[in-house]
Amino acid sequence: MQSEIPILDLGDFLAGKAGALEAVAAELQYAAENVGFFFIRNHGVSQDLVNATFDASGRFHDLPDEEKMALKANEHNVGYMGPGSSVSRASQVYEGERKANLVAAFFLKRDLPPDHSDIVENKPFRGANQWPANLDGFRETTVAYMDAMEALAKSMLPIYAAALDLPSDFFAKAFEEPQYTLRLSHYPPAEAEDNQFGLAPHTDSSFLTLLAQNEVEGLQVRPDDGAWINAPVLPNTFLVNTGDMLRRWSNHRFLSTPHRAIASAPNKDRYAIPFFFDAHADYVQECLPSCQGSDNPPRYPPTTYTEYMTWFAKQNYAHFRQAKGMAAE
Repeated sequence: MQSEIPILDLGDFLAGKAGALEAVAAELQYAAENVGFFFIRNHGVSQDLVNATFDASGRFHDLPDEEKMALKANEHNVGYMGPGSSVSRASQVYEGERKANLVAAFFLKRDLPPDHSDIVENKPFRGANQWPANLDGFRETTVAYMDAMEALAKSMLPIYAAALDLPSDFFAKAFEEPQYTLRLSHYPPAEAEDNQFGLAPHTDSSFLTLLAQNEVEGLQVRPDDGAWINAPVLPNTFLVNTGDMLRRWSNHRFLSTPHRAIASAPNKDRYAIPFFFDAHADYVQECLPSCQGSDNPPRYPPTTYTEYMTWFAKQNYAHFRQAKGMAAE
């Protein structure tokens, strides 16, 4: 299994060694065009911080239900979503009846100050985070983790640009203040029905996703051959995948590969802390110049993160439809 998901070493690139960008970009290009997933190691993120974030997530999910539901997810997709509150509808993957996902999640975004203009103006997906009371160190740990993930993802942008045959600074303006979401996920012990999952088969909405490794396997990936494979747990790495936004931006050159999380066993809890990374909320994403031509016209009109995520959240999250006064579909 392990050999089916490539492993990229960022050490030489992050150290600024000559030729390292070109070498790792070639590896990323292969992974993104043929698998859609890859691991990264020697990425520079402290394992102590990763461990602390898993611990913070566990402490949050151990809170009484009434405390968590007081932080219910809102129209900005910030806050708590209890088990069974999401159905994966918006991706390329359709496999029979859509059943509720057996996962609870707490969503955090960039921790903007309350007087920030976007919060004052109630700009979509730019709302203030909701924080639990009396959970020592939770805010400090999760903000530090989001800062580290943002720095790591931004450091990889020149690799993505080179892999797409673009100048290494091509994505700099688009990601001057990127959008991101940290999802603290808890897969509680469960008895799954037929065709029910912790997180049903789906593709991510993001430009890229960074998934820290925990000790319990549960993620399965489906490459183009249609066979589901177990993603191995590789200590001190992140599993990275392309999401639908980059698939769209690259005119389908880079894959957004289906994946799913199996339901936890009846006697076991599992946690995940995926970090979803995107361009600035208002940046207009037009088909990349290296991914189109006279025989390969753009498949999609230009869009922004805000426009795309409004559609995505409406499809997937009941709380978003309720907050916007939308009927369920």
